[in-house]
Amino acid sequence: MTGEGQTSDIGLIGLAVMGQNLALNVAEKGFKISVFNRSADKTDACVARAQKEGLGGNLAGFKEMKDFVASLERPRRVIILVKAGAPVDATIEALSEYMEEGDIIIDGGNEWYENTERRQAALKGKGIIEIGMGVSGGEEGARRGPAMMPGGDADAYKYLAPIVEKVAAQTDDGACVTYIGPGGSGNFVKMVHNGIEYGDMQLIAEAYDLLKTVGGLSNEELAAVFDEWNKSELESFLVEITASIFKKKDEYADGFLVDKVLDKTGMKVRGRGWRLLLSSDDRRRRRRRGFHPAGLVCGGGRLRRPKNVVGRPSKRISAYGFEP
Repeated sequence: MTGEGQTSDIGLIGLAVMGQNLALNVAEKGFKISVFNRSADKTDACVARAQKEGLGGNLAGFKEMKDFVASLERPRRVIILVKAGAPVDATIEALSEYMEEGDIIIDGGNEWYENTERRQAALKGKGIIEIGMGVSGGEEGARRGPAMMPGGDADAYKYLAPIVEKVAAQTDDGACVTYIGPGGSGNFVKMVHNGIEYGDMQLIAEAYDLLKTVGGLSNEELAAVFDEWNKSELESFLVEITASIFKKKDEYADGFLVDKVLDKTGMKVRGRGWRLLLSSDDRRRRRRRGFHPAGLVCGGGRLRRPKNVVGRPSKRISAYGFEP
């Protein structure tokens, strides 16, 4: 439906597949949601999807930012799902022109936590609150139920909780969402979450390589091994889908699809890259304060242990490690 006359519980900006799916999830849970995208064709596509899925009564699309903001209940709550960095800054700048004191912006992208804290400080002068919220589960999770990690102002989160607790994935232990803490803690936890996941994928890749190249296992045997692992304490989504990958035949040629995939990969900054940057920066900060990460005090070109640490005598450090 178009946005005329609707008062929505929450708004969402950024209607790529992830944003569309999360908007439809919100609408499906019975909340009214307004949506906006810089390019109007994606707004039209989202509205059309909502109507096709029988959710048109809960989702309204807007072509102008001013009308979008005016459609929201106070305090206004707006989720942003756009590319991290400058696009988030530009969106917040345009959005805050129409928002008022007490309104809440929720950045649901994979953002560097210090950027979130910078924006929180900048918006504070206007009385606008920002929450940085990690969202995990990909496109399918956004539609069916993601895990969410909100961080920022605790009082502001109370206005968001009733919605995200229904939209999140549900388990026997409750919804897969909890308030993480102040500042950029939500984004920080999502960064660590991504890093752990990428580490798991690296372990799976190395296990595959060893079993195939050293152990000589066929794809059928590899699938059986991973199926067995998934029945043990290693049970996980990643192990489960790895077993499925080994079973997948090439639809257009003989053989298995996994054998046709180029043995090459890259690294996204939001997982391992940010964690490496953080670790490096943390080491530099501690060295500037006079402490080495291993608990050694720097001084005079040497590393010596603090007086309260019992251990071997100090050793001179070289480019390759410690020298006697």
